[in-house]
Amino acid sequence: MGSSRDVTFVRMSSIAAQFPSDVPDQPELVSCEREGNLVWLTIQRPDVMNCLSFPTLKRLRTLCAELREDLSIRVILITGAGDKAFCAGADLKERKTMPKERVPDFVRNIRAVMDDFEALPQPTIGVINGVAFGGGTELLLACDLRVAAPHAQLGLTETSLAIIPGAGGTQRLPRLVGRARAKDLILTARKIDALEAERIGLVNRIAPEGKLRETALEMAHQIASNGPVAVRAAKAAIDEGSELPIEKGLEFEARCYERVLPTQDRLEALAAFAEKRKPIYRGS
Repeated sequence: MGSSRDVTFVRMSSIAAQFPSDVPDQPELVSCEREGNLVWLTIQRPDVMNCLSFPTLKRLRTLCAELREDLSIRVILITGAGDKAFCAGADLKERKTMPKERVPDFVRNIRAVMDDFEALPQPTIGVINGVAFGGGTELLLACDLRVAAPHAQLGLTETSLAIIPGAGGTQRLPRLVGRARAKDLILTARKIDALEAERIGLVNRIAPEGKLRETALEMAHQIASNGPVAVRAAKAAIDEGSELPIEKGLEFEARCYERVLPTQDRLEALAAFAEKRKPIYRGS
């Protein structure tokens, strides 16, 4: 049986094969910083509102392939550099000069980035430090949770450019906020502030002014303090089960519950309760 490193290498090799050969690997485009059992991903293109170029997509997909194999990581947070933009969507300057035959590869990979994020076994938090339009909002929709700065703005603005959201926006947004609200946002292409985003359920929390990182970390630490196997199983139960008829969803929930029964963490929780102490979860 191959090691997890072998699996990651195969996955990353497969990802590289999905990009044109002249798309460079540029690790500086998205930084990856570990803080204990948390990881921060930061899109490092503040000069262009952290928009998504071909190399940026490649970097994000490579990081997802690496991170999904490391289950010692309990929460993944993603944000943009600076305080003006989380991500302003696709790099339109790049798209304007892109050969026509290359566009399908770009669209396929921007969709795949969102799918990669949604499929991560660890919980993900989108940390919205500024504007998030088009593909930026679609990236947030692929996260499990979203925390916004008070000045944040969101919007699926594609119809104003005579296209439609093509990286999951038409599917994930109505599942999150309902069909009518999704149609309102997508068909008008209007931009909304953090308060409206929270009111309709697009954003989970608004941070106090100047406290975005602290608020996001508070949420991440609350998640990370719980049993990691249980957290991953609960995420899977919600994501998979909520797309099924209720009877099938309940069956899937039962299978997810079965994952936690044989774990040492479950026994540790019982022991900690009996001993009136905080449990120490090891993810096993």
